[in-house]
Amino acid sequence: MLKMTRVSILITTLLSISVQAKSVDFDSAWKNVLNNHNGIAAERMNVQRQESLASGTSDLNLPSITLSANYTYLDDDVTVSGQQLIDSTNTNPAIAGLLGQLVGPVTSTLTERDIFTSSIRAIWPIFTGGRISAAESAAEGKTAEARSQLLMKQQASYEDLAKYYFSTVLAKEVVNTYSEVEQGLAKHRDNAIKLQQQGQIAKVERLQADASYDKAKVDLRKAQQDYDIANAALVSMLQTTETVTPETQLFINKSLPQLNAFIDSTLDTYPGLALLDAKELQAKSLVKAEKGSYYPEVYLYGNYNLYEGDSLSAEITPDWLVGVGVNVPLIDNKGRSDKVVAAHSAIQQVQYLKTQAKQDLALLVEKTYREALQAIDEYNGLASSLELAKENVELREKAFKQGLSTSLDVVDAELYLASIKTQRSLASFNYVISLVKLLALSNQTDTFVQYQLQARQG
Repeated sequence: MLKMTRVSILITTLLSISVQAKSVDFDSAWKNVLNNHNGIAAERMNVQRQESLASGTSDLNLPSITLSANYTYLDDDVTVSGQQLIDSTNTNPAIAGLLGQLVGPVTSTLTERDIFTSSIRAIWPIFTGGRISAAESAAEGKTAEARSQLLMKQQASYEDLAKYYFSTVLAKEVVNTYSEVEQGLAKHRDNAIKLQQQGQIAKVERLQADASYDKAKVDLRKAQQDYDIANAALVSMLQTTETVTPETQLFINKSLPQLNAFIDSTLDTYPGLALLDAKELQAKSLVKAEKGSYYPEVYLYGNYNLYEGDSLSAEITPDWLVGVGVNVPLIDNKGRSDKVVAAHSAIQQVQYLKTQAKQDLALLVEKTYREALQAIDEYNGLASSLELAKENVELREKAFKQGLSTSLDVVDAELYLASIKTQRSLASFNYVISLVKLLALSNQTDTFVQYQLQARQG
């Protein structure tokens, strides 16, 4: 029997270990998201794709070499008679007639009706009016755009993680608060039962204590369910199957750096502005490419015959040739001038967007900054209310034992204390979320730990 008990204890211990939640701090959670988030991974692949495409545009400066083979079937052999050869010359007619008599009806086959040829051809662009450099510049702009999109995705994911992570922390604090309420009202109910048995309070007071305690248990279960929901969202964000327990707690700093520091850093580093810069670079490249269509193209070309058959035509045809070619656009039906105007309009559009984006960003940073300050003020302002609420609970409980207070007074005091604690937790949550957003906008997410340390030291 003793042996079985030990085995049961061992199994219970192992099971408890296996279902133990994984403790994760916010920094580790963020590294997990960076490494495993599918959305971020997709943006990384887009960057790689654009880098490969940009690398490929440099090949436009190289010659293109092709190996070609052709089979041609004619309706008849290509032949020439001796008389046709004599007639094609500038020989004196008398002499031509004499030669014709000597040659007679002789014919020669230049090419048979079945023709098979193969050759190597090369074309090397020398001058394209800047269209190749424009393509390279446009590809560079698309790569920069992809990098900016990756940074923006990381910023958005950082903010999303903060919401999921600290919502779980907040939900846990609410669970702890309602657990304290449940424990306090359980103690109050026990006191009410004793006082009723001693005849010091009426039955209705004890019933009030029972009802309040039952309501507290319901509120606690609801708070626990809210925590489970928040934790499930966090687990999904971290893409893990384990239950996660956040280590990093909510906090409040005494103050923040100056607003201008956040605004200046945001306008210098925000990836959305870099994305617009990349769009502007692409628009300028488009202008250059469209203007290039007015210039001639100059290129070198060459051809080397690998196989031409055994015909007379193949024997007299040179094996290779090289040359210089020029294409001069005279009349274009693709709307070159309108495309140039459209490209200039695209540049102006991006410039207007950038100006508006800077104004919107400055306003967003200021709004977020003031929300963080408001959360600090609210948290600190509730400190005196918290002390009052704690003192009120003690006084109401003592007064109830002495018959100077009702059960409802005790319940109200407990619930008021819980509401103050919840308001402070919510103020702390709002501060952390605002701080995270400020750091993400200003590209200072690596300083988040410093704010945590300052809060602990303060």
